Amino acid sequence: MTQLEEQTMMNLSNLSRLSRGDGRQRPWIDEVRRGAIERFEKVGFPSVKEEAWRFTNVSPIAQSTFALGEGALTESARQVSEQYGFGIEAAAELVFINGIYQPELSRAGKLGSGVRIGSLEAAIEEDVPEVRQHLTRHARIDGNPFVALNSGFLRDGAFVRIGRGVRVSGPIHLIFVSDAASQSTVSHPRVLIVAGEGSDSQIVESYVGTPGGRYFTNAVTEIVAARDSRIDHCRLQQESLEAFHVATMQVVQDEASNVISQAATLGGKLTRNDLNVILNGEYAESTLNGLVVIGGDQHVDNHTLLHHEKANCPSHELYKYVLDDRATGVFRGKIFVQQDAQKTNAKQNSKSLLLSDDARINAMPALEIYADDVKCTHGSTTGPVDEDMVFYLRTRGVGLDAARHLLTYAFAADITRRIKVVPVRRRLEDFMAAQHGLPQDLRITDLGSHDEAAR
Repeated sequence: MTQLEEQTMMNLSNLSRLSRGDGRQRPWIDEVRRGAIERFEKVGFPSVKEEAWRFTNVSPIAQSTFALGEGALTESARQVSEQYGFGIEAAAELVFINGIYQPELSRAGKLGSGVRIGSLEAAIEEDVPEVRQHLTRHARIDGNPFVALNSGFLRDGAFVRIGRGVRVSGPIHLIFVSDAASQSTVSHPRVLIVAGEGSDSQIVESYVGTPGGRYFTNAVTEIVAARDSRIDHCRLQQESLEAFHVATMQVVQDEASNVISQAATLGGKLTRNDLNVILNGEYAESTLNGLVVIGGDQHVDNHTLLHHEKANCPSHELYKYVLDDRATGVFRGKIFVQQDAQKTNAKQNSKSLLLSDDARINAMPALEIYADDVKCTHGSTTGPVDEDMVFYLRTRGVGLDAARHLLTYAFAADITRRIKVVPVRRRLEDFMAAQHGLPQDLRITDLGSHDEAAR
């Protein structure tokens, strides 16, 4: 047995021991946890021999020993939650430390009787019908070993229920803080979002950590969008540069629902995101936008699946990567159209800007179509900053470095300008401005669309 196999077996043994039921939650949850950890023990960590993981080696996770993170409120965790909070710009703000709800740091706001937000653990204890109906039913343990691992440790997280016909003014902000100040930790945050018929809401998930911490975040989000509902969902990953982040988001849409996903990855040493959307009702619409800005030795792998089950469902997808130094990226997106999904109109595109000769991207857009009356397109472009544009700016008095920074900054415009959640858009604009030494009062949205920044 190799050293890696021995370490993996040791970790599996620890995971099995720690994941057993604690006797405090509903029996059906203990059954879910036991089944999930048994599944993980059977399949183990994925390897690069598997097609879906060919470009992402998770052996650094498998070879590491992580202590299960506790929900203790430390001063460093408090400071991080305040640093990344939206304050009064959020309709409500919930804080979780290592996946455990922190009511002392949270603000529920005045959302009305039609909205419930709070601890998933409490919702399980109360046996809320939507929890029993949807939790673990969509993100399946047999589809991804990290989902099985998360379900095996299922304890707490966020539960958001938007009632029928309710319109929420302002974003509901979920802040997940990983606190690894004293030792390397692992947390398994869980989010369940159920949007009732005709509802309208903005929901933001932020994943952050204490500075310099080495930890592993394994997150799973399930979103259920009922008929005519609208969800504007944003996901910000700003983990420590020594952290590992694996996430799965599973979305199920009913008739005429509209789900918008805006995902930004800025932190983490190794990141893998799986986003799967099932358009399971006629006239459902889905939009997936993603932005990756990384450098150093960072690695980010985004896998997306738009599964068209019913007819007349449009979908739109655009992912952009900005890679510097020795950073590596992966984009693997698929549009899958079932035979009954006639009149599908789907567009998918990925664009990558390489700022150094050592940066690498593997982009693999794909279509799998079994209907004959559809409009589906996909494409991918990769290249450095356009030197003709650099020359144009220099002829107008802009220095070489400033010209490159400005074009890189503008490259993100097609993503950030689409974000309607103001504090999210501002955070990304400020991050990009700081990265490239531009004035804080210059916003990406002022620059418009600049796809031509990359050849």
